[in-house]
Amino acid sequence: MWPGPPGAAPFRRAPGRRRRGDGRLRRVSAGRLQWPVVGVTGVTVLGMDAAGAPPHPAAAPALACAGLVVGAARHLAAVTLPAGCPTVTLGPLAPALDRLVAAVAAGTPAVVLASGDPGLFGIVRRLRAAGLPLRVLPAVSSVAAAFARAGLPWDGAAVVTAHGRDPRPALNACRALPAVAVLTAPGAGAAEIGAGLAGWSRRLVIAEHLGTDDERITETTPEAAARRGWADPHVLLSLAVPATADPVPGAVPRAAAPAAGMRADNQPAAAPAGGWALPESAYAHRDSMITKSEVRALAVARLCPRLGRLVWDVGAGSGAVGVECALLGAAVIAVERDPGAVELIRANAARHAVDVRVVPGRAPGALAGLPEPDAVFVGGGGLDVLTAVANRRPGRVVVTLAALDRVAPAVRLLRDTGYTVQGVQLSAARLADLPGGSVRLAATNPVVVLTGEPS
Repeated sequence: MWPGPPGAAPFRRAPGRRRRGDGRLRRVSAGRLQWPVVGVTGVTVLGMDAAGAPPHPAAAPALACAGLVVGAARHLAAVTLPAGCPTVTLGPLAPALDRLVAAVAAGTPAVVLASGDPGLFGIVRRLRAAGLPLRVLPAVSSVAAAFARAGLPWDGAAVVTAHGRDPRPALNACRALPAVAVLTAPGAGAAEIGAGLAGWSRRLVIAEHLGTDDERITETTPEAAARRGWADPHVLLSLAVPATADPVPGAVPRAAAPAAGMRADNQPAAAPAGGWALPESAYAHRDSMITKSEVRALAVARLCPRLGRLVWDVGAGSGAVGVECALLGAAVIAVERDPGAVELIRANAARHAVDVRVVPGRAPGALAGLPEPDAVFVGGGGLDVLTAVANRRPGRVVVTLAALDRVAPAVRLLRDTGYTVQGVQLSAARLADLPGGSVRLAATNPVVVLTGEPS
């Protein structure tokens, strides 16, 4: 039995197990992984509990024998270090990585302090990429603590980050899904996300300074969140508001479960269980005014919907294209001028349990003020609509045209506005029954599908 450093729990070696001196993992005969022992050369990543709970039992022994400790200033101030122990205060990560690599090479035990569970959008990824031998002692993550403070389950929630990257994918996840936790950053926090959620029915829970004496949990609306400042760091929970919530002026809406009409499994980023390019019978529509499934399959493929992207469905009709983009995880805005079709879109979204924001009105005027799209499907409207869409510079523009005299002008317009255009004409003939048990081929109307990408 190896006693370890002072205060450490004894480490008992099972028969046939051997401890490596370099602190790295090795596989033992029973098929289990043997982790490095506290005090052995390597890096211990210590999670600081976001819920304020006591540290991991191995934290004190790890710190007691540390020859280098790396962490944010607030974390370094919260722990007891050996006298004279060198520290690195995190700012840019590169200098800290250099010191850690040197410590491992010299056989000096090192400790990295991190928030909550450092394997959740945390520093573990960067340390592993640097080839450092790690022992991770996680704590309660800030996401788990925030949901606990709100008294909500989070087994179906999506966790995204706006820290150190373009915040738009995180914002679009909040637009698309009923329960999202966002790890925020200065300039990409509750105020900015709240402003971006205008038009979506959401409530926000903002958790500031979790696990400290200054902890504050605030439930509010996106509009109210956008009007004030928030202390960093904070975690934001974006939660769908049930369709039955009472619209009391000034009241904070509540959502203890996914809103009506939204997927209960909260996982639309995966392929939908029912597939896509669904038959027209899967949607309510009038007078066959719906993009046929064969055309819809190509249009959706060209739009590249996924979690983190925003798709406009302009001239949405039944909303079938937008609904299928939402089933694949995208945030969707459907623009439609016909009041009757607007109700069909809402009914179809509810039928397929996805969240589609419907904007009643005639394009291009109705497009003004909408958040910038990643991709746009133009299923209706003239060249003025296509011009307005192209001027917003989405990464993809997909247009379907039944009239041949509109194809060449649409191609010229997209090229003149800086898009490379590909086109294909789709013709489908479906099996149809004949009397006597025979079948025939029934042709559908041919459609031209144009795809524009910025040159």
